[in-house]
Amino acid sequence: MDDARPAVLTPDVAPPERIDLGDLVIRRWERDDTEAQFRAIEASYAELHTWMPWLPSRRTREQQAEFIEAAVASWPADGNCNYGIFDSAGTLLGTVGLHDRVGPATLEIGYWCHTGYTGRGVITRSVAALAEIVLVLPGVERVEIHCDAANVRSAAVPRRLGWRLERTEPRERHAPGESGQGMVWARERGDLPVGSGDQSRRAAQDRTGGATGL
Repeated sequence: MDDARPAVLTPDVAPPERIDLGDLVIRRWERDDTEAQFRAIEASYAELHTWMPWLPSRRTREQQAEFIEAAVASWPADGNCNYGIFDSAGTLLGTVGLHDRVGPATLEIGYWCHTGYTGRGVITRSVAALAEIVLVLPGVERVEIHCDAANVRSAAVPRRLGWRLERTEPRERHAPGESGQGMVWARERGDLPVGSGDQSRRAAQDRTGGATGL
């Protein structure tokens, strides 16, 4: 996060730690998730390494444990709220997160899906639910998704949800598959359907792990 501007995510203004979609559960990471996350990243390494600057090489279990410890220690953790996405049996399907790094009153949503569970709408549903909740938090007026223009799967998520492609602009290449052209997709508080915020406000009231009723 840019230290020159006030934080958008704070302990007092943060999304719920658990979002229950029935057959999907989006929840804050726990220490017991370390091995499942490590295995998911290993299984999806080829795809993640291609597009994700945070994975220039394979991770060790120790590095994964450090990530989990940071996520467990505070909420938000260093300007981030990171979630695992699980099915009803507790299988890790992917991840979604909020990142306080793009501008005033604005949060970025990032995500990736386990290679074995792509094409099932897991990420699309998770992003839709998280965006609806976040856009009624105090001080949040806008959410963005940033992806490389060549990353067709990633761009399909905001496109499918009807987000606005605000701009495509040059950016540095930090991962092997990147084209050097970045896409910025946006959704604003005023874009929410009338009445949708009531449900999200009820969900956001539970910051300790209750169901959201989405």
